[in-house]
Amino acid sequence: MTRIAVLGSTNMDLVAYTARAPGRGETVTGREFRTVPGGKGANQAVAAAHAGGEVMMIGAIGDDVYGTRLREGLEHAGVDTDLLHTAEGPSGTAHIVVDDIGSNAIVVVPGANGVVTTLGPGEIAAIAASEILLMQLELPLSAVVEGARAARAQGVRTILTPAPVQPLPDELLDHIDLLVPNEHEAAELSGQDEPHAAAQILLRRVPEVIVTLGAKGCLYAARGGEPVLFEAPSVTAVDTTGAGDTFVGALAVALGEGRPVAGAVAFASAAAALCVQKPGASTSMPYRSEIEAEAV
Repeated sequence: MTRIAVLGSTNMDLVAYTARAPGRGETVTGREFRTVPGGKGANQAVAAAHAGGEVMMIGAIGDDVYGTRLREGLEHAGVDTDLLHTAEGPSGTAHIVVDDIGSNAIVVVPGANGVVTTLGPGEIAAIAASEILLMQLELPLSAVVEGARAARAQGVRTILTPAPVQPLPDELLDHIDLLVPNEHEAAELSGQDEPHAAAQILLRRVPEVIVTLGAKGCLYAARGGEPVLFEAPSVTAVDTTGAGDTFVGALAVALGEGRPVAGAVAFASAAAALCVQKPGASTSMPYRSEIEAEAV
């Protein structure tokens, strides 16, 4: 079983479903509202646990009712929450609008996630005991850099989802093995809209890149090799929230099991395809048996 540490955010997703997202200054009527445990870190942790990983969550929740629900949701998914600390004040929240074609727009309010500025001995030890460290950018950058540096020092493989996108310092990317941006994040980080061109520029800073392309699949590129475009399963999307995190969580499990890149991407793509066919983020993430059946 792949041992995975996730250093990342835990948010309550406040999701409104509507025919179309409102424009600037516009009000529209929604048809449904849900509160769903989420956050990019917690989503990747749940996805990895569902996919068969042994997962430790490192982060913070607030001392509010959302915090209680967030911890319970992770534990129900099989994620170890001993290093998910409770901070004074509100938990993080994500305010999400989902339209009828499954697209989403999101505003994240960090809350307790913002207090995670550094790591203690327990967090460093948990990272060292893992095979893979998953990170995103919904925590303060100082903690992400510290986690990446600790992982590199112990020979732990590092995977970074650069979202929400921001300039990435060398002190972070120097310790990243695999960067997994979506096509918009890749364009922002590289200055190139075309995914192949963007990947080549990003390879100057990290050894491997996977650019996720939604329904078009993903592009894998590594230093010294030819880029490979992997197609995604053809499905009808209901809600794309959490699809990227599902992909990364499942990918980490597959890579940790020693699967070749093509097999790991197929496993992760199957997981993401199953995720988008149900509403919600963490609530729509498939289990290993479902993924393996889809990936056949």
